[in-house]
Amino acid sequence: MTDQERLASLVAVWWEAVDSFTRLLEHVGEDQWATPTDLPGWDVHAVAAHTAHLEALLAGRDHDEVEIGEAPHAHGSMGRFTEQGVAARRSHDPDALITEIRESTTARHTQLLADPPTDASAPAPGAFGAIGWTTGLLLRNRPLDVWMHEQDVRRALDLPGNLDSAPARHATDYLMESLPYVVAKRAGAPAGSVLRLLVVGHDPVTVVVGDDGRGRAAGADEAHAAPTATLAMDRETFVVLAGGRRPAAPGRVEVTGDRALGERVLASMRVTP
Repeated sequence: MTDQERLASLVAVWWEAVDSFTRLLEHVGEDQWATPTDLPGWDVHAVAAHTAHLEALLAGRDHDEVEIGEAPHAHGSMGRFTEQGVAARRSHDPDALITEIRESTTARHTQLLADPPTDASAPAPGAFGAIGWTTGLLLRNRPLDVWMHEQDVRRALDLPGNLDSAPARHATDYLMESLPYVVAKRAGAPAGSVLRLLVVGHDPVTVVVGDDGRGRAAGADEAHAAPTATLAMDRETFVVLAGGRRPAAPGRVEVTGDRALGERVLASMRVTP
């Protein structure tokens, strides 16, 4: 598959994620927009405002330079930058947020279809390129971000769904790529450890910790090695753990083998900011 084909497939997954998210927002009741989500300091309205902000930037609109006030959850320059987009839209009614997301993403989608990206290593546009992102990284991250925020809203409002879709599979596969780092660096698994992750609907991932203390995905000859520990869970459970949203619900994770190692990996699984 060429770069252009890979990038086009990511655009399609992002577009599907946007459509699903905006359709969900249309069904949020007037009294539900202030419902807190798993994200500290953000309610449903803030999650929608954040998405509107980033998609507006991608459509070529200016960033909103506003005071964010007291926002202890906004860490670092990137956290403050993100919070500015939320603060600038705090007074916007829900219809305005949904309309902004749709208008921005439609403009961006039209542009991407008319002039498809061909080089994954090319700098991403605007603010994203300024922080060192490539076009490939941006197009991988957008469906992850949009789908994760749809799930934030769904959990907040007890409206489960869209857990078996192209964006869901993309987000989960993407997050699973961080497992070698989680196992070796975050959880401190000793050299020689083998950890296997089983997520329903995905190929198993096996991580081997080498003598240098680094984790790596097992090669073909190691994929069936006896694991030191195995973690088994459904897609939603993995996503809330890897996304740092909340602890796993009781009974949703099965740990076999070295339980202490398995528990350390579970406690270290968050890989999103």
